[in-house]
Amino acid sequence: MARSKSDDAEEIKEHAKLSKSTLNTGLKIFSYTKPYRTYYIVGMFFLILSTFTVMGLPYFLTGLTELALNKPFFVLGKNAQDALFIINDKFTVVKILMVILLLQAIASFLRVYTFSQATERTLADLRGAIYNKIITLPSPFFENNRIGELTSRLSSDVSNLQEVLSITIAEFFRQIFTFIIGFGLVLFISWKLMLWVLFTIPPLVIIAFFFGKKIKKIAKETQQILAKSGIIVEETFTAIAMVKAYTNENFESKRYKVAIKEVMKRAMKSAIFRGSFISFIIVGLFGILVFLAWKATGYVQTGDLNISDLLQFVFYSIFIGGSIAGLGENYGRIMLGLGATERISEILEYESETQIRVINPTKFEGKIEFKEISFSYPSRPELPVLNEINFTVQPGQKIALVGSSGAGKSTIIQLLLRNYPLNKGNILIDDKDFTAYDIQDLRANTAIVPQEVILFGGTIRDNICYGKLDATDEEILIAAKKANATEFIERFPEGLNTLVGERGLKLSGGQKQRIAIARAILRDPAILLLDEATSSLDAESEKLVQSALNALMEGRTTIIVAHRLSTIRNVDEIIVIDHGKIAEKGTHQELSNKENGIYNNLLRLQFSVN
Repeated sequence: MARSKSDDAEEIKEHAKLSKSTLNTGLKIFSYTKPYRTYYIVGMFFLILSTFTVMGLPYFLTGLTELALNKPFFVLGKNAQDALFIINDKFTVVKILMVILLLQAIASFLRVYTFSQATERTLADLRGAIYNKIITLPSPFFENNRIGELTSRLSSDVSNLQEVLSITIAEFFRQIFTFIIGFGLVLFISWKLMLWVLFTIPPLVIIAFFFGKKIKKIAKETQQILAKSGIIVEETFTAIAMVKAYTNENFESKRYKVAIKEVMKRAMKSAIFRGSFISFIIVGLFGILVFLAWKATGYVQTGDLNISDLLQFVFYSIFIGGSIAGLGENYGRIMLGLGATERISEILEYESETQIRVINPTKFEGKIEFKEISFSYPSRPELPVLNEINFTVQPGQKIALVGSSGAGKSTIIQLLLRNYPLNKGNILIDDKDFTAYDIQDLRANTAIVPQEVILFGGTIRDNICYGKLDATDEEILIAAKKANATEFIERFPEGLNTLVGERGLKLSGGQKQRIAIARAILRDPAILLLDEATSSLDAESEKLVQSALNALMEGRTTIIVAHRLSTIRNVDEIIVIDHGKIAEKGTHQELSNKENGIYNNLLRLQFSVN
């Protein structure tokens, strides 16, 4: 089932609470910005500069009113004695305003550019670190975490950080600077009016805050219902063949209609609240401005204020109110960003089982020995899968593991690849504890051909050379020929450059298996693992794949998990697994001669079915 954005937002919100732990986690993630702190310092300089220039515009604009009344404009002063300097003509003010606008434009551009440089470089490093961490984590991690959730960490969580690092933090500091500068200027203009501002604007902001929370709650509920309707769409389109086969188009249409009607109801409720909120802000804000204008005109009449002071006061009061409202909103966004850092940090703190490095392994001889192996999966510790397993495979020997489904055959392969830690016992490779080898060196000496082959969505060449990334075309063609794959590759107009489609959807099962075999041939492993590699194929494909497998197994230590017993007649030894234990051992001839043996019963059952 799809993971909705509302699910992600809800989980992030759970982490988005300010605490010592949250701050420490946030600091760890924000440490990725350290290499680019120079960009942030320069960006902060331009942020301060752009804030000062914005705050300077109203000041000099209102100065024109003084000049229009044939009065001198006292810059930063109430009279000629206090003023920094005096302006007597409008053209000087216009020139100052043009300089301020130019500085504002330059500072704004450089602020955005430098913050973007720092943010995008930081996020590129962070995305790389998360991806590298995920692909080096052990198999149990992927059993306990959904793929959709992991991709969400790389997309939505990092996107939340992107907004915080590139926009929100900058705006947060801009609003702080705006509030401080505006507050200082309003106090300088009229401390009496400032008292009225503090008396009237904060209640408006508080009411607006609670109004906003209600709107957000309704919006979240709308998104959740919208996500449910999206799930209906995804399920229907994914199973469209089944929908048509059972002629349930009408049923699905009604199901979707019910969902979108609920979305519409929530959206209309949200529209009512948003409309009411806008009306409240308009009435409240302009009502306060009317009240302050009324008080200010009284001060103008008494001579405590002049016209330019009045206009400046109105402008800066608006700036202060906007900064107070913006601080609350941006604080919430920063908290969401910190919540996202906790989810990201959870991944980065997992212990990796491998490293990102170039592998140059030493070649194994291929001797394998399982000694007293007992095992239960970490997710189901109470259910034993293997119990006291003992067997030895000599270099170049071929053995087959057979038994009923769930007997533990594939688990043996998983343990050999060190996908799970052993509960009891030991595995030796070339008479050496297999945990003494670097895990990547161990895996580099093995190749696996599974029942369900997974191909990447590139070309046939890309998928074959995944076994040896620096392989030449000649090596690829030799491997393809040994795998009986050239027979169908040459029929494609693009040959090796044929796109296989997502997960190899453009190829048949037999074709995918032969590409997987060519990949394994190119790897040239000491140990070969075949996990029911022909069980899902038709008779013709099985014959071609089995011929390719025979070529692949030549001279290699091979462990075969077999479903079709006809494919393992010529192996050196067959091991029968029953309820996690070794029940029988021997050649095909020896085991088939056991009258009441498990292998003989399986053999008779298959032949009777066939």
